[in-house]
Amino acid sequence: MRVRVDMNLCQTHAQCVFAAPEVFALNDDDELVYDATPADALRPAIEEAARACPVQAIFLDGD
Repeated sequence: MRVRVDMNLCQTHAQCVFAAPEVFALNDDDELVYDATPADALRPAIEEAARACPVQAIFLDGD
């Protein structure tokens, strides 16, 4: 599984950080950083993060 965030869409609302803090975080400049290849066990949290994103900028590619 790969996670992809369209950084052109992302407005750093950080809802993904609350839903899946193991995958998404804000750096010292309040920019989104994320693990593009997280463990499969984190899929439910990542799917929740994608649903929570107000601009729908999070995508899961493959299995």
